[in-house]
Amino acid sequence: MARKGDSYRSNRNMAEASYDEASRARYRRRAARAGGSGSGGFDHGISVIQVLFLTLFAFVALRLVWLQVFQARELSQAAEDRRTNVVTLHARRGTIYDRNGNVLAMSVECRTIYANPQDIENPARIAQILASRLGGTPNDYISDLTADTTFVYIRHKVDMEVADLIEKELGDEDLTGVYFLEDTKRVYPYGATAGQILGVVGIDGDGLTGLEYYYDDILRGEDGQMIVEQGIGGVPIAGGASQITEARNGTDIIISLDINLQEKAEAALADAVKTYESESGSIMVTNPRTGEIYCACSTPLANVDDLEHTSAEALNLKLVTDSYEPGSVFKVLTIAIAIDNGLVTPSTVLTVPPTILVGDDYVSEHIDRDYDVTITVRDIIAQSYNTGTALIAQSIIGDERFAAGVDRFGIGHTTGIDFPGEAEGIVTRYRDYDGSTCGFMSFGQSVAFPMVQLVRAFGAIANDGVLTTPHFLVAKGGETVDWGQGEAAISPEAAHMTIDCMRAVMTEGTGVHGQVYGYDIAGKTGTGEQSVSGEGYTDYHYTASLCGFANADDPEILVYVGLNGVRYLASASSSYLFATIMEEAVNDIGVQPVY
Repeated sequence: MARKGDSYRSNRNMAEASYDEASRARYRRRAARAGGSGSGGFDHGISVIQVLFLTLFAFVALRLVWLQVFQARELSQAAEDRRTNVVTLHARRGTIYDRNGNVLAMSVECRTIYANPQDIENPARIAQILASRLGGTPNDYISDLTADTTFVYIRHKVDMEVADLIEKELGDEDLTGVYFLEDTKRVYPYGATAGQILGVVGIDGDGLTGLEYYYDDILRGEDGQMIVEQGIGGVPIAGGASQITEARNGTDIIISLDINLQEKAEAALADAVKTYESESGSIMVTNPRTGEIYCACSTPLANVDDLEHTSAEALNLKLVTDSYEPGSVFKVLTIAIAIDNGLVTPSTVLTVPPTILVGDDYVSEHIDRDYDVTITVRDIIAQSYNTGTALIAQSIIGDERFAAGVDRFGIGHTTGIDFPGEAEGIVTRYRDYDGSTCGFMSFGQSVAFPMVQLVRAFGAIANDGVLTTPHFLVAKGGETVDWGQGEAAISPEAAHMTIDCMRAVMTEGTGVHGQVYGYDIAGKTGTGEQSVSGEGYTDYHYTASLCGFANADDPEILVYVGLNGVRYLASASSSYLFATIMEEAVNDIGVQPVY
């Protein structure tokens, strides 16, 4: 018979056995999980950790290979950049002289001011000092002095005297954070005079317009550099390694301008534009034998000392960049072509009708007449007959010879002038001629080109028929530049006979108001009607011009003047301006009178 206590122990043992079995079952389930501690669980956990470790190791190894092999050069350069500082050593830009040795453009020492706002403790006081010396108000400088950066420009190219005063005042008050770089800047001793021709230089020292741009590769030289070691914060290390590449200064040049004549021409042109209510005007004075340009300008004039108020138009030389219908000055070329082909002489007599059919239109004179006139070729030029010139072109020269002659004079082709932006113009080629081309072009209509082409063509007539290249550059680095001679446009004999016709223009024709006492001048006036887009030719909207040279038998000076968008005929406007400029030119250059 079982006792009560035995029954209790038996039940307890059964319960404990049941509990232990449940516990072992739970253990087996946990051990079977990844990383578990039971049979097979521990080994599986180790395997996963190994895979993760190996993956991480492979990533690190590949990263090291990438950095040490593929990016080694870039990282090395970055470290070098942080350790070194490159200071630009500015080259001195070449000086520009006029033909008489006057300095027209030169580079002078100056300083560029910059700041590290992180080093500035008293921005308000520094701003006061800067404003007192550089202009403006302290508020104009505060934003830069407190910017979240380590470098900011305060002012480029400050005069040495001003920069030195600022540096001294900052030093006296122990104000830190503002620094100074040695620099150079371009100055023009004659101010705005010849601003169009000389051009301007940008803040980086490169030429932007005019001769500064055209001859930039000669003038600018080559900047050098100094590489210095620097510590934390960019402070140079005393005694640290440095490497210097010296700057190579630019080359000096001499140009053909006569600055005194240039100044007088600009003043006279400005007055004429105002007097004759012209839209704009142009002047060019050259040596027709060599092509050297003594002065050149067009309005509006450029003020290189005040670029903020100087338009882009003012920086262009309209004689080179803009095309105009020349009007009657072109008649000289028509007559020269006819003479060169042996078709007429100055004394050839022609019967000229009051009107002549050109294409589908009738051409007449600026003064009405209803009768024929019997007149010489010389008088056709002297009195500027449209009908007579068109008659010679259409009935005597013919399209093919006329087109070839125009081409030989270089009309419709760039002259090669050493000035940026030269245009070719709008000149019909022979293959595109129609029934009106030759007739209208003969007296300067239906053709447009920059007037430097006319200067070159008239220069050829003055130079025994041989073209020269209009140019400014005379010498560079002490060596004279040889521009050579061009092709012959016409024969010497034809040139001399054409000059005979041009003399009559100035002594008894439309150019009498351009005459200068004591000088033998050959020239031609032109009153070219200008077409307006969408409106065609409009009344009293001319380019009034006169181009001529002195002395006619041995020309040393050629003058072109033109007033664009004017309502006056050349005989009543540009002729007077021509006389003013020619008189200044012959006196300034030293051309002797002949009587």
